Amino acid sequence: MADGAVLDGVLTRLIPTTEADVDLLGRWFASPDFVEHGGGVPLSRDEVAEKYVGRRRPRVRSFLVLAQGTPVGYAQYWHADVAEGGVDMVLAPEARGRGLGPDAARALLAHLGGTLGWRRVAVDPLRGNVRAVRAWEKAGSRLRLPVVRAGSTAAPPS
Repeated sequence: MADGAVLDGVLTRLIPTTEADVDLLGRWFASPDFVEHGGGVPLSRDEVAEKYVGRRRPRVRSFLVLAQGTPVGYAQYWHADVAEGGVDMVLAPEARGRGLGPDAARALLAHLGGTLGWRRVAVDPLRGNVRAVRAWEKAGSRLRLPVVRAGSTAAPPS
């Protein structure tokens, strides 16, 4: 049941976002600290509602990242083809540096490669975001920046 999948890491649990999460996500994505490595531009509540609470299913799957039952971040995966796509994740500033990012990334990658049978997953942290690059590497990603090969159909959804 990929649509309502709950993904468990050791330290984290990823649960599908719902319309009930729009206020929390709206606060996060309006914060410059939260969006600093994802474009740097705070988003309006309406933009967040349109993009991050599951309205783009089935192409994009959105999740809250929980640690000990408390929301600490947002993650999504998007389909580019039958067996490939990409992943994006951002943690609240107070959740960074605690091993939660690599743990959530491992849970996502296990789901994509194991359950969904993806052969390739694109992750694209900014080179200057050393913490995110290390988190993906700790999760088992072999990063090549840029990650997506020329000619690949893998590109983030607009």
